[in-house]
Amino acid sequence: MLYSCFSSQLDSYPVSKPDLLVALSGGIDSIVLLRLASIYANERHLKCIAVHVNHGLSQHAFDWEGVCQAHCDFLSIDLYIERVQLTVTAQDSLEEVARKARYQVLDKHMQANSLLLTGQHQDDQVETFFLALKRGSGPAGLSSMPSITPLSNGYKCRPLLTVSRSDIEQYAQDNELKWVEDESNKDTRFDRNFLRHEIVPNLVQRWPSFASSVSRSAQLCAEQESLLSELLQPKLMAFQNTYQGISISQLNSESELARNMLLRLWLKQFAIPLPSQVQLWVLWNEVAKAKEDANPQLELGAIQLRRFQDNLYCLPQYQDLSAWKKELSNTLDLPDALGRLIFSTGVEERDLNNKNDEQSLLLRAPNQDEKIAVRFNVLGLTAHPEARERSRKMKKLYQEYGIPSWQRTRLPMIFYNEELAAIAGLFVCRTFSGKECELIWKKTDLK
Repeated sequence: MLYSCFSSQLDSYPVSKPDLLVALSGGIDSIVLLRLASIYANERHLKCIAVHVNHGLSQHAFDWEGVCQAHCDFLSIDLYIERVQLTVTAQDSLEEVARKARYQVLDKHMQANSLLLTGQHQDDQVETFFLALKRGSGPAGLSSMPSITPLSNGYKCRPLLTVSRSDIEQYAQDNELKWVEDESNKDTRFDRNFLRHEIVPNLVQRWPSFASSVSRSAQLCAEQESLLSELLQPKLMAFQNTYQGISISQLNSESELARNMLLRLWLKQFAIPLPSQVQLWVLWNEVAKAKEDANPQLELGAIQLRRFQDNLYCLPQYQDLSAWKKELSNTLDLPDALGRLIFSTGVEERDLNNKNDEQSLLLRAPNQDEKIAVRFNVLGLTAHPEARERSRKMKKLYQEYGIPSWQRTRLPMIFYNEELAAIAGLFVCRTFSGKECELIWKKTDLK
């Protein structure tokens, strides 16, 4: 019965001849999963491998490697053991850091047709539902874990989500399988373990079908979320510009419920944790609706939400480059994924005709006593672009050129000695105008 459920689930996935990759921890769930995947692969003549990630968090970690190797040898399945070192700060969740490290190494073994099989089951789904309920999640969170999720390569699949823990334990006992027990799974200081050992067993004892009922509720929440996304997708696409900024004025014409859902769908595109209700309120009322001359922002983990003109933008947390300064001779690699500057002399006439106006600027050659330096975010400057009649403060010029406030701090400023000569990608100052030198900015980050 367990294999029938497993095989029918895999048959429903959208890859006709998949490569199977089993995420093998050595615990009972993954050991049973490995056995089922081996049978399925042999029946259908598919490639099947296993990957064990050793996080080094347990004193028994190397013993677990041996257990995994023994099972794979018995089944003639290739096992890849990946050992990772975790760097955890006071602000980090150990579980989240370990999860990210695990999926980074698993991705190395994935192909476009790979199915990454993990051993989560119905009881895990119940725990995930309760954790989402504790956080006050809406339908998206309460939908818990999907059976299949697309990855950059292949798919992550949970083919045992409709199977109970007791059925998995029974299968392991019937087939005399050996597995390892992670001692941390018994520590009820962790929320998931508290639910597993203290709460869910009492609920199931009172209502035996409780786990399947929760699983059904999670599925209904997932369907509702999917329908809302489908209905709002045309508006979401229409409200965004070419830089994935979303229009504030168009959002303002929607009801509060529709607007909040559109904002969640917009943020979901960036694969970041979705904001709480309070954060969503702050995003709209203190960022989107702030005064025109304000420079509001909301930080959510590793990203920042900013407003420019009539749009909201989702951006990474950028480095502070105000203290960065380097001399420029021929080429210079810029910090924080900003690309490279190329400074060439002796520009020929044919180069002038083919000049890319967006990335290339022409300047006079520096005098013998002039050194060229590149800096960022130098404040209090006044500049006179060669195409203008008079000079203006940089703040006013940035406004005229339509440069968002966060991008202004990331534009390379070219100095001849201590005088501003050019802003890469933007303009050359009049007194430094010429045709002897060309400045090219090969950008890798345009946000």
